[in-house]
Amino acid sequence: MSNPIVACWPGALAPREKLLMQGAAALSDAELLAIFLRTGLPGVHVMQLAEQLLRRFGSLYHLMSADHQAFCSQKGLGDASYTQLQAIAELALRFFSSHLSQENAMLNPRVTQHYLQSLLVHREREVFLVLFLDNQHRVIRHQEMFAGTISSVVVYPREIVREALKANAAALILAHNHPSGKAEPSHADRLITEQVVKACQLLEIRVLDHLVIGRGECVSFAERGWL
Repeated sequence: MSNPIVACWPGALAPREKLLMQGAAALSDAELLAIFLRTGLPGVHVMQLAEQLLRRFGSLYHLMSADHQAFCSQKGLGDASYTQLQAIAELALRFFSSHLSQENAMLNPRVTQHYLQSLLVHREREVFLVLFLDNQHRVIRHQEMFAGTISSVVVYPREIVREALKANAAALILAHNHPSGKAEPSHADRLITEQVVKACQLLEIRVLDHLVIGRGECVSFAERGWL
């Protein structure tokens, strides 16, 4: 006999069942959103509603970062949905932040990358951020050091060193975004990284990595052997 729960879904598996069988990473944005929404509208299946909302806002990020009025103006959404979704987004950020403050950031570089992607991937201008680490490579704090235009940002190595000394940091992880969506580092990215590394070496502060964040992709200088 066919499963009546599965049969009512447009796909082969209902999102909750798919999550249990394959893990959350296997779900599409629409499937994740459908689990959050729980139910659709009269005549509109919850998956259809999820897809409609993603099209209307343009992406999951734009849906989750929409202001209160724009979010609640959509049929099927309201104050309860808005507050729950904002809480989910904040929980995710705090989860990554807590993990990095208690464990070596280099033991699980994917967690570090996901955290930095969540901070930078949807910024409309280039932002240069630094993670300041203690001698066990746990994150002391992160700081957005410099902000630029849609295609460039000016970085001052001396300012990074100054903040590292204030934080009593033993090591750093650098990161910046490419609003174009392409994460491939430029020649300027490699040059400024070399300058920051040289400035930090004078004070025995290690630069462990420089991550360039694009849309759905991330390039690690350390993984490429550039550090």
